[in-house]
Amino acid sequence: MIIYAYFYSEPLLENDLEIPINHLKIDQSYHDLGARYELEKLLNDCQKKPPNYLLIGQLEDLGDNAEIVKNTYQKLTNLGIKILALANNKLTDLDELELLENTTKIDINDPKLLETIKENQRNLSLKKGQALTRIKALPPPGKAPYGYRRGKDCYIIDRSTAPIIKDFFEQFLLFGSLRGAVNYLAKRYGKKISVSTGSRWLKNPVYRGDLKYKNNEIISNTHMPILSREEAAQIDRLLGRNRKLSSKTASAKHSLVGLVSCQKCHQSMSINHVTQRKKKKDYLYIRPQNCPLTPQCKAIPYQEVLQKTIDYICQNFPKKVKNFDPQKIATYKNKIQTQIEEKKDIINQLSFLVKSNILDDQTANLRRYHLNLEMSQLRSQLEQLPPENLKKIADAVSLPRFWQDLSEAERRFYFREFIRQIYIEQTSKVQWNLEITFII
Repeated sequence: MIIYAYFYSEPLLENDLEIPINHLKIDQSYHDLGARYELEKLLNDCQKKPPNYLLIGQLEDLGDNAEIVKNTYQKLTNLGIKILALANNKLTDLDELELLENTTKIDINDPKLLETIKENQRNLSLKKGQALTRIKALPPPGKAPYGYRRGKDCYIIDRSTAPIIKDFFEQFLLFGSLRGAVNYLAKRYGKKISVSTGSRWLKNPVYRGDLKYKNNEIISNTHMPILSREEAAQIDRLLGRNRKLSSKTASAKHSLVGLVSCQKCHQSMSINHVTQRKKKKDYLYIRPQNCPLTPQCKAIPYQEVLQKTIDYICQNFPKKVKNFDPQKIATYKNKIQTQIEEKKDIINQLSFLVKSNILDDQTANLRRYHLNLEMSQLRSQLEQLPPENLKKIADAVSLPRFWQDLSEAERRFYFREFIRQIYIEQTSKVQWNLEITFII
C-alpha cells in the first residue's frame, strides 16, 4: 500500500506546522507554505506512480478557489487515488485510515459541498487581508477611536476631540477616579460617556501610540500618541490598585476608603458620618464592617487614623526603599534597550535583503512584524519597572507638610500609589496600633 500526504499552510495565519499523522508510514510527503509548488510536484508524481491513498488537511488545500479544488480532486481520483481529508482527525495506524475512509465520503460535485468550499475560501481571503493589515502595521478596519481620525496609513490626531480625551486622562491621573473623570467630561464639555467606555479609553493602546489587533498582538509606535509612556504606566498602576477595590471605594471622597482593615476581626473598615443635633459639624469614624466578634471592635476617629497613616509613611517609607538600588534598574533598562536596538538593526537590514533577492517582500514583512511584536513586549517590560528616582520620591513623601498641602482626593491618589493595605489592631477600648504594607 502506497500512501502520500499533502498539506498546505498559510504563513500569514498559521504558526503550527505540525502534520497530523502519528506513527503512520507515509511513502511521500508534500508541504506547501503560501504557494503551491509542492502540489504541482505531487500531481506530476501521481501521474508516474499513483498512490493508494492521498491524505490532505482539508479540501481547500487543493486550490485557491472552488473550481480549482474540484478540478484537482477529479484529476487525482481519475488516477484511482482515494483522497482522505483529515480535518481535525489524527491517524495512528491503518485501521484508523480505513475507518476514516468509510466515514468520510466526498462527492466533489455536490453543490452544497462546493458552496462550503467557496465560503471557506472567502473566509480565508478575509483573514489573509486582516493579517496583511497587521503585518503592515495599518489601522484595523472600522471607525477611528475618539480623539483620532483615519489617515492614509495610520491614525491622525483629531485636534477638535483630542484635547477632550487628554483632559479626561489628566483628571483620572490627578484624582484616580474613573467616575469622577467621566462626570468631569459631562460637566466641562457636555461629552456624556458611560463608565465602561471610560474604562476602555484608559486601557486602549491606541492612545499610547500603539495598535492592538483582534489576536491581542500589539505593535508599538505606529502613530502619534495622546498619552506619554510615563502617563500610561501610571494609569496602569492606578487601574491595578482600583481593581482590588469596589467601584464605590475606587472613587470615594475620603482617602483611606478601601485601604483599611481590622487586624483583630479581619473585616474591611468603612467610614461613618456622625452628626449632632442642631450642629453643622460632621464627625467621621472608621469601623469594621459586619464585625463577628462580641463585643464588636470599636469605631476610631477618622482624622486620628489619617494622621497616624501619614506619620507611619513619613517614618517607614524611606526605610522601605533604603536598599533600593537604582543602578540595578538602570542596568536592566540598558539591557532591554540594547535588545530593542538590536531588533531595530535587523529591521533596517530587511530592505537590503529584499533588494538583494535574499528575501521576498512577504517574508520580509512577516519578519518585520514579529520583530515589532518582540520590541513591544520589551517596551512593556520597561514600563513596568519602578522609577529610578524612587529614593527622591520617598524623600518627598516623608515630609509631613507634603501631605498637609494635599486635598483628600490627592491624598487618595498617593496612598494608592504606595499602600497595599493598612491594618489596625485594637489593643484595648481606647488604644490601637497601625501597620502598613507597602506595594514596593
